[in-house]
Amino acid sequence: MGFVLSDELLGAFAPILVYWVYSGIYVALSSLESYRLHSKVEEDEKNLVSKSNVVKGVLLQQLIQAIVAILLFTVTGSDAEASKTQQSSLLVLASQCLTAMIVLDTWQYFMHRYMHHNKFLYKHIHSQHHRLVVPYAYGALYNHPIEGLLLDTVGGALSFLITGMSPRTSIFFFSFATIKTVDDHCGLCLPGNLFHILFKNNTAYHDVHHQLYGNKFNFSQPFFVVWDRILGTYMPYSLEKRIDGGFEARPIKQD
Repeated sequence: MGFVLSDELLGAFAPILVYWVYSGIYVALSSLESYRLHSKVEEDEKNLVSKSNVVKGVLLQQLIQAIVAILLFTVTGSDAEASKTQQSSLLVLASQCLTAMIVLDTWQYFMHRYMHHNKFLYKHIHSQHHRLVVPYAYGALYNHPIEGLLLDTVGGALSFLITGMSPRTSIFFFSFATIKTVDDHCGLCLPGNLFHILFKNNTAYHDVHHQLYGNKFNFSQPFFVVWDRILGTYMPYSLEKRIDGGFEARPIKQD
């Protein structure tokens, strides 16, 4: 009798595997200075946390996420079993995923913005993520554990519950959301990157937020920029080539 992974276990652990595999690709490409938003020298000089501590912090958050996911699947087990007997149409699946994107974006925008404007929360919790002034791929989920729980884990749980998606659908949705989040922090503007073509919220957009001048702007993550535009926290930028190679996201002054 062979060992079979359930949808619930895959839903809990597939996004973690995807995170490290996709991050690994960008680590392998990180020497491409002509496509970097910041040089390797800047990455080493400006960041305020060691890479070993970043890895430890990400693994801790992923452990918490996996535990919460398993508990969530257990609590909603009867609904999940019922969903297995129903064949969802592509239209239903697309609708669930789009709704989940909107729910996740909305939750993360307001929580993220609040953590910047509340001095206590920023100093003691959210500032940990901003120790990475020069973001890189596997630092995408480097957060204080409380932030990881409130921003990412709770946001993901709400997306799952509100849309009523099955554990199997969640495998694909949260793996996609993970890839998008890693891409937003990769620090590389590669030609032909579909995320940069399809989404205004991308690597350069989020890099602006990680700089001192953009600290109170570009809160939206990980998909759209709608809330930033509606609520006046959108900072436009132009992608310019640096003299010493690579690119720079330069803010554009608004009249």
